[in-house]
Amino acid sequence: MGTVRSTLPKNEGDRVQSLLQLIEDGIHLVVAALLVLLAGLLTVGVVQDVVKAIQGPYREETIVLSALDSSLVLFIVAELLHTVRLTIRNQTLDAEPFLVVGLIAGVRKVLIVTAEAEKSFRWEVEGIELLILTGLILVMATAVYVWRRSTRPGDYFSPQEARH
Repeated sequence: MGTVRSTLPKNEGDRVQSLLQLIEDGIHLVVAALLVLLAGLLTVGVVQDVVKAIQGPYREETIVLSALDSSLVLFIVAELLHTVRLTIRNQTLDAEPFLVVGLIAGVRKVLIVTAEAEKSFRWEVEGIELLILTGLILVMATAVYVWRRSTRPGDYFSPQEARH
């Protein structure tokens, strides 16, 4: 691939880079538009579900579980949209937002499994799933901590310590 670049004239190489950057930005904008559309649909769906649940036979657990599940999915979509926005602005892909999305998804799943298992908890199924999810959440939380500590030392050390 290095030989192809060296054989292209500088102007031609710059034009190709600009074209590819434009295409990449276009893809990011399409993804952002789809996430905004999805967020709108999810918001309407959450409101409709809550209204239906309140009007129909009132089951507190069902309403709370449905609203919580949908709200956390909406939060995940918002974080993904934030990630796309940062990618467009900074022209780089950062790992931290994906770790945060993973944390939210893990916590969402723990809440759902816990709520569903409350009636008939079986250690061999739900217990193992909860242990694995807890392990994944701890690993991702540790990764976020290490990532932030390494990329923003001023948040964890005094300015003098951060310079050394």
